Amino acid sequence: MEIEVMNVLAGTIMIAIAAFIGGLGNSLVLSRYIDGVARQPEAQGKLFTQAIISVALVEAVPIICVAFGILKLLNVL
Repeated sequence: MEIEVMNVLAGTIMIAIAAFIGGLGNSLVLSRYIDGVARQPEAQGKLFTQAIISVALVEAVPIICVAFGILKLLNVL
């Protein structure tokens, strides 16, 4: 019984931290994008492409963490 409670707690913490870190990372990337466009509006197209790629890379780690959290919740790991 104790092992199940610890798995649920560990999985929940993993999912919560992944959501927080994903949101924080995305907000930092997009705030830097807005700063860059404000400084050089003519570079908006190039900066937008780099911002979208960066958001995708930032989102990869929280998605993996959520997957492991769900596996921990289901007592697979």
